[in-house]
Amino acid sequence: MDTTFAPADILERADQPIGQIAVNLPGATAVFRRLKLDFCCGGQIALQQACDSKGLDVAAVLAELARLERPENAAVPQAPAEMIDHILTRYHAVHREQLPELIRMARRVEAVHREHPDVPTGLAEHLEAIEVEMLEHMAKEENILFPMLKAGGRGMAVHPIGVMREEHTSHGEQLDRLMAMTHDATPPQGACNTWRALYAGVNQFSDDLIAHIHLENNQLFPQYEPTRAACC
Repeated sequence: MDTTFAPADILERADQPIGQIAVNLPGATAVFRRLKLDFCCGGQIALQQACDSKGLDVAAVLAELARLERPENAAVPQAPAEMIDHILTRYHAVHREQLPELIRMARRVEAVHREHPDVPTGLAEHLEAIEVEMLEHMAKEENILFPMLKAGGRGMAVHPIGVMREEHTSHGEQLDRLMAMTHDATPPQGACNTWRALYAGVNQFSDDLIAHIHLENNQLFPQYEPTRAACC
């Protein structure tokens, strides 16, 4: 097995139950679903055994899972152009991966557990609304604001930055509702692996979106906004 792609703790996943990995590593459900690895009803089987039964190379699967790891203390570039590139890869690309999978799992949980008193009715619809809003927002940044900032357009950027700040406030409100619907991403006792993985993904999405907004509002945008003139 090629061990260059991951530290030892990631390699140990080969012996972990696939359902446990699905819950502990947001994004893993999309990998397992594409590879037709059953992490819900068959979640008690070790990843190695699950891969062997499907004729899959466990090293390749582990490598794909390793790419889902999000370093918590990764250094953020301070130069504006590099910071923008970091935002695009660390947040924009990640949100585009997160939301479709969360929507898919939410639909399944709502359908399968519709009689459960804690089922998050309307969660898939709310996530779809968040996805639409965020895709529009990120497109504005990618196509208008970020090229403007990279070109050094400080004066011209003030209005679009103001619009992005307002939309960030809306994202925060949507996030508050999301966490309320999921009881702060806390699954009920006895929840299935899909439900638990869904809420783990919701929690990761929440953390990522908060960090994303903080980086733009408090580190990137102020570099392009005029400071208030001192009072005479």
